[in-house]
Amino acid sequence: MYAYLNGKFTHKSPAQVTVDVNGIGFELNISLNTYSAIQHLNDGLLYTYLQVKEDGHVLFGFFDKQEKEMFMLLISVSGVGASTARMMLSSMKADEISKAIVQGNVKLLESVKGIGKKTAERLVLELKDKVGKGTSASVSNKPAIVSIDEDALNAMVALGISKNVAEQTIHKIVSSEPQISSLEELIKKALRAI
Repeated sequence: MYAYLNGKFTHKSPAQVTVDVNGIGFELNISLNTYSAIQHLNDGLLYTYLQVKEDGHVLFGFFDKQEKEMFMLLISVSGVGASTARMMLSSMKADEISKAIVQGNVKLLESVKGIGKKTAERLVLELKDKVGKGTSASVSNKPAIVSIDEDALNAMVALGISKNVAEQTIHKIVSSEPQISSLEELIKKALRAI
């Protein structure tokens, strides 16, 4: 329902932040990694996930898309709720969780409070293919570039260009010009190259 909130951080703690968006305060549950990223900021953008339960609605906030995507993957696994996923993202960064899942490192996943051996094994079993297929939550040294590539690909497909052609063109441009950091610039060059 809410993709992100952009506003002033009026209250911050290691577990929660209140974001004032045009006079309305939204309380978001956050991980320690998100807190570390925003603790010195007065305002900013947080990606969000709204959990709807019988006893209430809970809004979760994430500093980057990679963390939100990992959160969504984690809660898709039976036995892993939003609180456990937030605990995992507080204990490890999203790329560290991805790496542990891809490598089948059950011991490392078990080291997180609330994750037992069976749950760790289930995480590896159910997410290994999803994380390994190249989501921006997968093991990557350049998560921002991955997300720009994906955004460019989605934009080009939305413009009616076939996915294969768009992927090949974006890959050629990123390989020949790795310094491109602007989504707009990448899309323009890709459209010219087709």
